[in-house]
Amino acid sequence: MIQRLIATFFMSFGLSFLMSCWVTFINLGWSDVFFSQWMAAFQLAWPAAAVIAFFMAPLVQNATNYIVRRLPG
Repeated sequence: MIQRLIATFFMSFGLSFLMSCWVTFINLGWSDVFFSQWMAAFQLAWPAAAVIAFFMAPLVQNATNYIVRRLPG
């Protein structure tokens, strides 16, 4: 369980950090308020990403195992 929590922490942090940057950039471009808006978006995104990643991880792992078992070789 601790491994799952740590993996969730790092994956949700990385994805929400980079995706909030990307979406903020798409919406605002480089501007004077870019960094503050990015950090505001990140603060909202990370908790949601953590909860979603924690509960989706078993489903994703099962789907991945299912697909890998059916690959040739």
